[in-house]
Amino acid sequence: MLELYQFELSQYSEKIRLILDYKGLAYRKIEVTPGVGQLDLFRLSGQRRVPVLKDGSTVISDSTAIAMYLDRKYPDKPLIPTDPKERGLCLLMEEWADESIGLKSRKVLFGALSQNPSFRTSVLPNTAPDFLKTVVGAVPPELLDLLGTGVGFGGEAIKEAKDGLKQDLEALSLLLLDRPYLVSDTPCLADFAVAGLSMLLKFPVGPYLDLPEALKGKGIPGLADSTLYETFFDWRDRIYADYRKPLTASTTTPSSGSAPTSIEID
Repeated sequence: MLELYQFELSQYSEKIRLILDYKGLAYRKIEVTPGVGQLDLFRLSGQRRVPVLKDGSTVISDSTAIAMYLDRKYPDKPLIPTDPKERGLCLLMEEWADESIGLKSRKVLFGALSQNPSFRTSVLPNTAPDFLKTVVGAVPPELLDLLGTGVGFGGEAIKEAKDGLKQDLEALSLLLLDRPYLVSDTPCLADFAVAGLSMLLKFPVGPYLDLPEALKGKGIPGLADSTLYETFFDWRDRIYADYRKPLTASTTTPSSGSAPTSIEID
């Protein structure tokens, strides 16, 4: 069975989960524990970032490389259009989504978490002890802003990212006004990239992610709740309803544990 080394809150991992579900491929999710788990991941793949896919003895890192591998190895329900113009547009939009929505959404999520203590604590796992939730909720926003500035997530960077995402979401909403998918009449890699990478802007409502209930359906104020982008988020929800398979059972085992996390998929 395929094994996906991932973070549940990684939108790049979600991009691959959507693709795996679309292709009907059974897989195990292996939740990488920050720190020790990333060392295990480095020994496996030569780098510390998720997602990483293991297919037998083959190990692939980077979400785009994984998507291309899956399309070559498991060609049913292809991800890349055969028409030259559609193929070019699909590849261009996938790359754009990685570099635009993927990176900007991390910044705006950090901004929302730093300013909203209740949103911040809701990101913690359900198993987190109460004292940890209290400590995380009590961190002053000014301190988080200072820490964020040091890594490029300061107030000005967050504002620029949010303004850029408003333009991105407007453009996507306009493209989707009279068409079922971004490139052609069938879904392609661009659709799953855009849908998966938008996860941090608004978490899906259904039972697709192992997240606290308080997070489902929540998103970035001014983006997730704006009527200007309803067309996009309605489309994203339809992608999930049509292709993302709900979790039926899950356990949480860190990557440094003795066994991978098993996710049963209908």
